[in-house]
Amino acid sequence: MRALHIITGLGVGGAEQQLRLLLRHLPVTCDVVTLTNPGAVADGLGEDGVDVMHLGMRGNRDLAALPKLARLIRRGKYDLVHTHLYRACVYGRIAARLAGVRATVATEHSLGQAEIEGRPLTRGTRALYLATERLGSATVAVSTTVAARLRDWGVPASRLHVVPNGIDARRFRFDNRERLVTRAQLGVPADAFVVGGVGRLVPGKRFDVLVRAVAALPGAWLLLAGDGPERDTLRALAVRCGAADRIRLLGECDATRSGTDRPGIPALLWAMDSFVSTSREEAFGLAVVEALAAGLPVLHCTCPAIDDLPAGQSPRARRIGDRDEPEELTATLRQQIAAGAQRHPPPPAVGHYDIARSSERLMDVYARALAPTPPSKRAHS
Repeated sequence: MRALHIITGLGVGGAEQQLRLLLRHLPVTCDVVTLTNPGAVADGLGEDGVDVMHLGMRGNRDLAALPKLARLIRRGKYDLVHTHLYRACVYGRIAARLAGVRATVATEHSLGQAEIEGRPLTRGTRALYLATERLGSATVAVSTTVAARLRDWGVPASRLHVVPNGIDARRFRFDNRERLVTRAQLGVPADAFVVGGVGRLVPGKRFDVLVRAVAALPGAWLLLAGDGPERDTLRALAVRCGAADRIRLLGECDATRSGTDRPGIPALLWAMDSFVSTSREEAFGLAVVEALAAGLPVLHCTCPAIDDLPAGQSPRARRIGDRDEPEELTATLRQQIAAGAQRHPPPPAVGHYDIARSSERLMDVYARALAPTPPSKRAHS
């Protein structure tokens, strides 16, 4: 089987890095097209031996991209097209239909109740998504929560499949030596209590609450991995709070390796003592699962990866309120500091989200999408 994955961009982000990890485990010949921004993940895919093509799309309404993408699909003689992220799903489904591909699968990575990929949901966004969704063979949701949202939109349950995001838990197994090396690299004292967060620096992540909470704890440090439009605002907030010397805004960090100027995500998690997710909305919560795999206690406002599982699967993950004021978070972190830094074995939830298991479930979706349509179904289509 030959499959083409189409994604909106390949900068460092959760969906982008999930695609790279997934391709390492899929028993399928895969190429990748990025509509825009062939960034660090594109380089990583190339290192993995995956052919990456850049469509050079100039904006959301660059309709010239459609025939170009359809020609590319047709030339590749792909059996299946798999799209990721909103713009790629809209353009990719149409182009796959124009190219005559009989199986198209789309993964919805970042759908919240009121936002999609960090932007407000509008009636037009939803209508365009639903119109093109009908052109595909199946829609994959990364969590039961996202599947429920798509059903509420009107996507038929028969077309929906839940394939959770996955991790390679071995890469996050705690390494105390690397913990000390990473702290030294970042200028963090070896005995400091370090709080951490990972994600795009956008308003919906509410990292300002985390910055203010840590700033109110003398001696506590904060490591924030990620980049985005809120970076300068958060830096200015740290200065106003008098904690700029204890707060590190690290920019984009690769989930799979350390760079020359900054550690990778596993090493950063080893350097932390507590992980916090302040987002009001998440489609999955991959960073939370990675933190649990690294043995960290986790504080989160919402996390479908945890919330969708039976109680007791993540005993070290604690829900906190979603107020915009940091007092509750500060008090909870103060309790953790008083108890002392602790490392824990990965909870059962981590095993549930093994990347090999996710790839097997996705292959089942591919098999269904490629299965011949029964004559009775064709007659009524």
